[in-house]
Amino acid sequence: MRASAAGLDFYIVDVFAEKKYAGNQLAVVRKAAGLSTSTMQQIAREMHFSETTFVISDEPRKGGYDVRIFTPASELPFAGHPVLGTAQVIRDEIIRKRVDRLKLNLKIGQIPVRFGDKREGSRLVWMRQKEPDFGEVFDRATISKILNLEEKDIDSRFPIQDVTTGLATFVVPLRTMDALKRAKVSTALYFELIERTRAKPLLVFSPETHEKGNDLSVRVFTDFAGIPEDPATGSSNGCLAGYLAKHRYFGEDHIDVKVEQGYQIKRPSRLYLRAATHGDRIEVDVGGKVVPIAKGKLQ
Repeated sequence: MRASAAGLDFYIVDVFAEKKYAGNQLAVVRKAAGLSTSTMQQIAREMHFSETTFVISDEPRKGGYDVRIFTPASELPFAGHPVLGTAQVIRDEIIRKRVDRLKLNLKIGQIPVRFGDKREGSRLVWMRQKEPDFGEVFDRATISKILNLEEKDIDSRFPIQDVTTGLATFVVPLRTMDALKRAKVSTALYFELIERTRAKPLLVFSPETHEKGNDLSVRVFTDFAGIPEDPATGSSNGCLAGYLAKHRYFGEDHIDVKVEQGYQIKRPSRLYLRAATHGDRIEVDVGGKVVPIAKGKLQ
């Protein structure tokens, strides 16, 4: 293993951002093949963003680039904004020419990434997530206590459900923006619940929004990862996309919507969600814009 990370290039980008200093921050470290897992974890803790990624080599393997993802607390098999941000860095800093597609090799397998065309917006980056799997349904009494809300704040027309496209998430439909703003996690009850569930992030969403042109407003609580609230969560919003299609939230089994997140923590973000039902299968795509912020070398 490499004795030190000194001299390695790193990049900081904002993902799901419509402009600089918004969205979800990501640090990307390049040529990390020699780093031990413990060193990667230390660097991620030092960066203290929701996630830090490590591109193992500048050379692809089996048609994709090997990437590892770390929160300040642990390694993740998959996460959304790290996929998009890392793909943009790979294209701009490693490949150094315009390509339409590339793949990342993650712990959950290979994830394809597509760069937007002129019709849909050339700044958009899209990932095709794993097919959603729908798990346990939870009662409103349990979840409302965890969120310090009343049961009536949760929309009873739709289930509270564990959904995964790679990172299992609790999806909780709320009735109003007021309820979304009031949501506050009781950490003791939350950690008691996740000891027995595969879902870890807790996503709440409202049909009322801060900004015109957006279709839903979302908050995602991620205490399990050492970050109380995430500014923009591609993995959990992928779960939401599948959920919206399966349960026909908008009256149809397919969606093409804009979701806002991060307003409560002053990191406004926009995520583009698409989902389409094909028989028993649901295809999920999550898109967003990536804005470069800084680059440098580890000391």
